[in-house]
Amino acid sequence: METKKTNTKFRLIFIVLLAIGLTYGGYKFYHSLSHETTDDAQVAKKMNPIIPRVSGYITKVFVKDNDIVKKGDTLFVIDNSDYVVRVEEAKANLAAAENNVEVAKADIGTSQANVSVSEANVQSATGSIETARIRLRRASADFERYSNLYKNHSITKQQYEQAEAAMQEAQSQLKILQDQQKASSFQKTVASARTNVSSKQVSVAAANVKKAQAALDAANLNLGYTVVTASIDGQVSTVDIQPGQLVQPGQSLFYIINNQETWVIANFKETQLNKMREGQKVKLKIDAFPGTEFEGQITSFSPATGSKFSLLPPDNASGNFVKTVQRLPVRINFTENNPKDKLQLLRSGMNADVDVILK
Repeated sequence: METKKTNTKFRLIFIVLLAIGLTYGGYKFYHSLSHETTDDAQVAKKMNPIIPRVSGYITKVFVKDNDIVKKGDTLFVIDNSDYVVRVEEAKANLAAAENNVEVAKADIGTSQANVSVSEANVQSATGSIETARIRLRRASADFERYSNLYKNHSITKQQYEQAEAAMQEAQSQLKILQDQQKASSFQKTVASARTNVSSKQVSVAAANVKKAQAALDAANLNLGYTVVTASIDGQVSTVDIQPGQLVQPGQSLFYIINNQETWVIANFKETQLNKMREGQKVKLKIDAFPGTEFEGQITSFSPATGSKFSLLPPDNASGNFVKTVQRLPVRINFTENNPKDKLQLLRSGMNADVDVILK
């Protein structure tokens, strides 16, 4: 009798468990026809890294761990002594460059004046040469006439020599004037060349002014970069810096997390993506709030699987190949039908369970 009762109880328990299993299995199967789920999902927010643009020693830190900051708030200050000196040096270089422009312009004026003087000398020499040529022709004619008279013994030797001397003097005077004309022409050419050079020097000096102005602007920028401010509204992470610490350009010091925008990144298996589309509704459960169900919507799919963004992506063309199911990151935005007080408490990296409604 006891054995029969035991067998009856066992059969009843087995039937109940089988019914429960079949019911649960049927529900899961039916659920899977219109849902895709994953627990490989995390809350995400924009994390703005705080990176100094100049090097130097920190003089003062204005924030501490987890502080709320507004855009433009000062986070910390770098010693600006070197950068103030560079600004003053750049100002001096700019002033020197501007003076060089004025000097070059003055050289142009001097060169142009020399060209005018040389031109006047050339013209004056040209007129004197014409007069000297007339005088030489007259003296040559007189000498030829006196030479014939001297041969006929009609004049004295003294008169002949005077005519010869007058002709030679006229020749010398003409040669002197011609040499003066050549010298004036050469001076004019040199002055014109100097004018061209001075004009180019003005262009070079003007370019140096722009270069010096750019250097001054860069020095002022670097001086401004010694005051590091918040670029967005948000909450700072752990502030692991202190006065006296040396920082370098490009060095990531801490983060500002933007609490105004929150979403979920769910990593679905590639075999789950067949029926998933942008715009489908999503039910979300955050591990930190087990009693609250959030509502979301698929907004985009990653262009590549997560493995392709890893530090050492797999190369299936080398070595032995083992097929592994890949996961694709899917972005899910929270809709407006969510408790705002709970959304504000979400933190980047929190785990989530995702249930995508396919139909």
